[in-house]
Amino acid sequence: MAATPAHLLFLPGEALDFYLSQGYYRMHQDLFTCHFLPIEDGLYTAHWLRVALDQVQLGAAQRRLLRLNEHFTVLLRPFHLTAEYEALYAQYRRHITFDAPPTVESFLLAGAMQNVFETEVIEVRDGEQLIALGIFDSGARTMAGIMNFYHPIYRKYSLGKYLMLLKINYAQQRQYHYYYPGYVVHQYPKFDYKLFPCPGATQVFDGRSGQWRPFSWEEVARQSAELLANAPTQLLDDDAEQ
Repeated sequence: MAATPAHLLFLPGEALDFYLSQGYYRMHQDLFTCHFLPIEDGLYTAHWLRVALDQVQLGAAQRRLLRLNEHFTVLLRPFHLTAEYEALYAQYRRHITFDAPPTVESFLLAGAMQNVFETEVIEVRDGEQLIALGIFDSGARTMAGIMNFYHPIYRKYSLGKYLMLLKINYAQQRQYHYYYPGYVVHQYPKFDYKLFPCPGATQVFDGRSGQWRPFSWEEVARQSAELLANAPTQLLDDDAEQ
């Protein structure tokens, strides 16, 4: 399901806040939501997350990661697509084991000349070298984390998780209410890293009731069972034929 702001030159921050609160998320210059993901030979359920920023308490692992990376330089800038960003993403993409868009441009803009979102980037540099980039959109009181990528030789620094912590810190400084990192997938752990910042402050969206609930894997399993029990027959039949 999509909500397309293509007729707008700029999406108001309050509108982004609203759509994020309803389980929507950015793709290119659109907003979309989904509840099901066909992965390999199975049908999985997607569960959208948000972090209540006033409830965040960093644990030992999070504080340790911040100390590990404190010698890097961190810069916050408005988003302007550059060759340096694309070169870093190309390095990152060559070393990942999951599907990803071919370029930063194809993911964020997809040929559009106008970016309707208020987009910023966090640059992480080792000296002059760009080693990681975090891209996010801001609403009036919310932040949506859109992309994180890094140079593969810096893998030991967990820069993707580090960027999530940086985004949360900036969101708290701006007195935002929520940070939206995307979704996790029931019984498919590749997306579980999105819980790293603070599971206790994380909420999961119940698409059937339209309510946000405290995150737990038990809650995710309950929602997944309901979604599958009420899934369109055609969707289940297509999965069975794969």
